[in-house]
Amino acid sequence: MTSHAALLVAIEELVRSAGEAVMAIYQRDFEVYQKADKSPLTEADLLAHDIIRRGLRELSADPILSEEDKHIPWQQRQAWSRYWLVDPIDGTKEFIRKSDEFTLNIALIERGIPIVSVVYAPALGVLYTAAKGMGAWKQDQHSRRALKLTQTAQQAPLRALISRSHSSREAAVLTAVYPAIEFIEKGSSLKLCAVADGQADLYLRLGPTSEWDTAAAQCIVESAGGQVLSAELQALKYNQKESVLNPAFIVSRCVQAEYALLFQN
Repeated sequence: MTSHAALLVAIEELVRSAGEAVMAIYQRDFEVYQKADKSPLTEADLLAHDIIRRGLRELSADPILSEEDKHIPWQQRQAWSRYWLVDPIDGTKEFIRKSDEFTLNIALIERGIPIVSVVYAPALGVLYTAAKGMGAWKQDQHSRRALKLTQTAQQAPLRALISRSHSSREAAVLTAVYPAIEFIEKGSSLKLCAVADGQADLYLRLGPTSEWDTAAAQCIVESAGGQVLSAELQALKYNQKESVLNPAFIVSRCVQAEYALLFQN
């Protein structure tokens, strides 16, 4: 079996290749389509999906679940102990707006836990990578540095992330518990990565998300020393049920007792 280190190198090269193809579309006019669930879709989503899927098939025999190829029966998925979970473009709305805050996400899941991952923001030139037991890193045009969160108590004002693309009842819930709070808007899985990077203290998500939205970035957060927790303050796990929707969750560098209050509103 290929080592985590070798897999990380391979999927880093793969995501950069897909990112280059996506940027060629991003820098010109493109059509926007609508999926059955009313969410937007562009040719870049499909191209990134195709490049990543082909690359992963060359890399390993592990099955692949992608947002753009998600209709795999639970009877088949429940037998998977190890598989790739892919979001070819997270933040399609940001892609369409040309805000630069969209990402390409690849995670290897083993027994429900993301163990190797990459999150790439090609328009920003930023790549996050992680592997369980090895650590997490952030790379840009100038440097590559390890991400390591401290477990010290959070100081006021608390820095909380909110979505740039979705209405945020989370802001009202957080303000009720933390009167001294500063909100930072960000798109896509970059919100989770911003916690791993120390740019913010927490990210609360009460609205619906899918497993491919969070898996790669969760590996970044956890490998940096942070946590991605459900309302029961348990780590999110993957492919545990027929639905691919996540529960409500919070991302933070350390567990605080008052977090339970955030899920009661």
